Amino acid sequence: MRQKKRSKTRILWGIIFVIALVICLISGYKLISYFLSNGGDTDKYLEATTTNFDSSQFAENHNINWTKLKEDNRDIYSWIYIPNTKVNYPVVQSSKKEPDDFYLNHNIYKKYEFAGAIYSEKHNTLTYSDPVTILYGHNMNNGSMFKTLHKFEEPSFFKKNKYIYIYMPNRKLTFKIYAAYEYDDRHIINSFDFSDKKILKKYQKYTLNPDSMIKNTRKVSLNTNSKIITLSTCTDGAENTRYLVQGVLIKDEQTN
Repeated sequence: MRQKKRSKTRILWGIIFVIALVICLISGYKLISYFLSNGGDTDKYLEATTTNFDSSQFAENHNINWTKLKEDNRDIYSWIYIPNTKVNYPVVQSSKKEPDDFYLNHNIYKKYEFAGAIYSEKHNTLTYSDPVTILYGHNMNNGSMFKTLHKFEEPSFFKKNKYIYIYMPNRKLTFKIYAAYEYDDRHIINSFDFSDKKILKKYQKYTLNPDSMIKNTRKVSLNTNSKIITLSTCTDGAENTRYLVQGVLIKDEQTN
């Protein structure tokens, strides 16, 4: 009788050990992926998709090979570039047959990768014509994707770096950065009805002076016709907060 109990106990502990081992392996894989993923390899994208690339001239020259990008993935609809950061990537939005967060863990070639891609959700248009457009990107430990947005936490960096550039075929949009701050993890588009002008004005007023201990702002004028871009990434060590960098559209240019 005792031997049967011991046998059952060994089996039980064996099962527990196997389960614990599997959990450790999965957790280890995710941790390694987080630290080593090269999904944010900017140079890889630039070499493959730009012509005569010169980082010092990128903001002035619209030399992205859109034909090549569309051949790689038709979900690519724009490119984001922020000087003095590593933010220099194609922007995607998943197709109707894929979930909104598909690119949370898939790269621009639609292959699984922990770093994912810079993406918007289907709540937003592909033209940046909404009152608020939100782009998401991981806070990767290797400095890629949206990690370097956290440089805007430094007042001196925020003061010197003012612009976000968005490129589309035949268009270049310039957004002036006016706020960078910690926020909660609510889904902004689902939480605010921006078609209601009163709600939009109230939200805009908040972004000009956010209720956050970690924030930098500069004066800009906002109205119900303003187009705001919001870049959202995680904060270090806090699952229920996000770091936002926001800019308002100040220039919409046609390019060759």
